[in-house]
Amino acid sequence: MCGIVGAIAERNVSPILLSGLKRLEYRGYDSAGIAVINEHELFRERSQGKVAALETKVIAADLKGPLGIAHTRWATHGVPHERNAHPHVSGTIAVVHNGIIENYQELKDELSGRYTFASETDTEVIAHLIHSMRNDVDTLFATVQKALTHLEGAFSIAVIDSTLPDELVAARKGTPLVIGVGLGENFIASDPFALLPVTNQFIYLEDFDCIRLTRETIEILDKAGNTAKRPSKNLYATDDAADKGLYKHYMQKEIFEQPKALSETLQGRLKADLATLIGCDAEVAGKIEAVQINACGTSYHAGLVAKYWFESIGIACHVEVASEYRYRESVTPKNTLFISISQSGETLDTIEALKLAKQKPFLGYLAITNSPDSAITRESNWTILTHAGREIGVASTKAFTTQLTVLLTLADALSKHSNSAMSDALTSLPFYSEAMLAMDETIQKMSEEFAESTSALFVARGVLYPIAMEGALKLKEISYIHAESYPAGELKHGPLALVDKNMPVIAVVTENAITDKMIANLEEINARNGRLYIFKERRVQQKIGFGHEIELPDMPEMTAPILVSIALQLFSYHVACVKGTDVDQPRNLAKSVTVE
Repeated sequence: MCGIVGAIAERNVSPILLSGLKRLEYRGYDSAGIAVINEHELFRERSQGKVAALETKVIAADLKGPLGIAHTRWATHGVPHERNAHPHVSGTIAVVHNGIIENYQELKDELSGRYTFASETDTEVIAHLIHSMRNDVDTLFATVQKALTHLEGAFSIAVIDSTLPDELVAARKGTPLVIGVGLGENFIASDPFALLPVTNQFIYLEDFDCIRLTRETIEILDKAGNTAKRPSKNLYATDDAADKGLYKHYMQKEIFEQPKALSETLQGRLKADLATLIGCDAEVAGKIEAVQINACGTSYHAGLVAKYWFESIGIACHVEVASEYRYRESVTPKNTLFISISQSGETLDTIEALKLAKQKPFLGYLAITNSPDSAITRESNWTILTHAGREIGVASTKAFTTQLTVLLTLADALSKHSNSAMSDALTSLPFYSEAMLAMDETIQKMSEEFAESTSALFVARGVLYPIAMEGALKLKEISYIHAESYPAGELKHGPLALVDKNMPVIAVVTENAITDKMIANLEEINARNGRLYIFKERRVQQKIGFGHEIELPDMPEMTAPILVSIALQLFSYHVACVKGTDVDQPRNLAKSVTVE
């Protein structure tokens, strides 16, 4: 989503701000902007498109100053356009903003008699609101605090005032914001990754925190207006994730990093007892009779796979789209563990669903995430980290397979390792993932023939059906080909009407109890001249004999969903490459969804 960077220093901060924006490009955006204050004057540059275009304008304008804020925008209110790019200015005030102001139209109506609005954004309302209050309040810090009481929604903001060139004010409510602590300089960002070139010491802000930064001081006030102390943490990270190396795209690199990510996720967890794995006491672990999973997007698909695993060991499992769970009445079964899944740990709907669930009698709240200092970990009782490493490509790959790995490890622990096939499959998972990646060239050849398609169906059965859903999502995300997924047994209940020689159908066939039924479903497609692309496990005994077929390596049944998903990631990736789309930053999408 949108990205915020801010800095106050003795030196020119424009290069720091631009570097931070470049490091946030992976999150997805459509425009960018920067504002700096130099000798009591406010200077601003904005540009639609890439940060490189903004950088060209900043250099041409020789934009310099020791205090500044910058932003990458993902459009919510108002089309992608320079006039809607942040920062927004009102008099001496400049503002950048992540999130959504839900009552912006009401505020805009109140302010429109005194201010001319130059954009369609909700952010410009914040700038004018703060400016309108500025003369009635002693300090900028107090003005921003007062303005916050008028804003509804989830957001983080940063504010500078050219009459006060020695301070930067910021606040958060619902969307992430961190302070980067320097020597004689301080910074803010929506993601600490943006600031790693200048600091590795960070303070993670809590909801409703309002802060004032100078070069030497950091002041934090909580929701009640009391001085608050937040712990600082050192983040030791490298730029390895930001380097594509020999790979063409970050997504390709991250697909091939999966054996390492899976191995690191499993490290120290194989055959761990449940209490140790979760971090809870043995009494709580012994009470779990059911699980409730809430997630969005790809993480939701991981939850759907886990439902098969949990229920195979006798643990009831309910899986919900977090944005829907928030707005309906639901029943909480006795002794249920609530599980939130989010790659970033900052997915707004998942966090809000968790907050709602905490008002209900769940046994406890477990987060599965790749981000140890995220909002979702702070809201949960316990956390299992996926150890996927930084994922820069917008379309999730290693984050998804490591989530599945954690969920299968959790199912194994809940079963008290009673199913040896589950434990054995986890042990061999990194090895089999290497074998799946070795199919890359074969999958690439099939994808080249498929790439001219404009629509597709993905079909599978059983535990692989959610993987078909994930495969269809990946294809949509990065190649812009319309794709839907169905359980293969549902074809005759409607989707067969779409099948003809022009409709490609991607099918997954592995050896399991319903393989023969899956092949019978493919016969139905073939009988209607459907164009089949079949990912078939080598050991499947039944002969298929039609369609474009890729023979996948034999694999343990328990980890087949994880391994097959790697093959479908490669397929979608190569299709997108043939079509020439922006693989790492697909249009209209963002890496971390921090707005509703």
